[in-house]
Amino acid sequence: MASLKELKGRIASVKSTQKITKAKQMVASAKLRKAQAAAEAARPYAERLERVMASLGSKIAISDSSPRLLAGTGKNQIHLIVVASSDRGLCGAFNANIVKAARIKARELEAAGKTVRFYLVGRKGRAVIVREYPKQIDRYFDTTALKNQGFVEAQEIAAELIAMYERGEFDVAHLFYSKFRSALVQEPIGKQIIPVAIPAGGAAATDAAMEYEPDEEEILAELLPRNVTTQIFGALLENAASEQGASMTAMDNATRNAGELINDLTIVYNRTRQAAITTELIEIIAGAEAL
Repeated sequence: MASLKELKGRIASVKSTQKITKAKQMVASAKLRKAQAAAEAARPYAERLERVMASLGSKIAISDSSPRLLAGTGKNQIHLIVVASSDRGLCGAFNANIVKAARIKARELEAAGKTVRFYLVGRKGRAVIVREYPKQIDRYFDTTALKNQGFVEAQEIAAELIAMYERGEFDVAHLFYSKFRSALVQEPIGKQIIPVAIPAGGAAATDAAMEYEPDEEEILAELLPRNVTTQIFGALLENAASEQGASMTAMDNATRNAGELINDLTIVYNRTRQAAITTELIEIIAGAEAL
């Protein structure tokens, strides 16, 4: 059985940890408000632009002169999985859930005979993927020196992905991130961002008569790269809100668990102290009787 000194030290240690988790919970709660507002404000534009691109893709006659971001490479063999995770821990299963969704997709593609490559954003999602797919990592986008991932980073990631696509390094790109639902719920999401995903049955509308001003190639040349950047930017904002929500929930649970552990240790301490006092009294009485 632990001594009174050990129990007292243990209680003090857990109380110190509880103060830290409580402080982190409060910080995450404060950051969550701003991150949630940013993610929710960006959703309508990103979702609308994605629908516009899909609609254009279903109505325009795809030809050899069409932008590759719309028409594709003509192949469907090499798939690039872009995994966006955080650089910090203490946020529950936030990063693990994103990585799990990406790994499931990778296994499905490999089972279908496809070649899978990875582009990793953020530090916390690396370890598992590097361990499982050590020779299939194409790029790391380092964000460890950044306080927040924003539009500039989305532009850099999009530019690099488009350059890789134009060089023929992959045929399809899928983006995995966590969509913020609430502080308690963050949903791992995977979607195709390159080329534009055309809805099923869209080919039936490719002969529709449409006029563009300026011409369609000029419009698409402007909108398609912007769409990639916008989808990535939206994913980064969703991740930021999800991370803070997950962190707040995890730290709240940790604070509660620490409180329960403190209560349990205090009970053990009091019982041990009472037992020690009782033992001491018995020894005193036995000594007195001996005299």
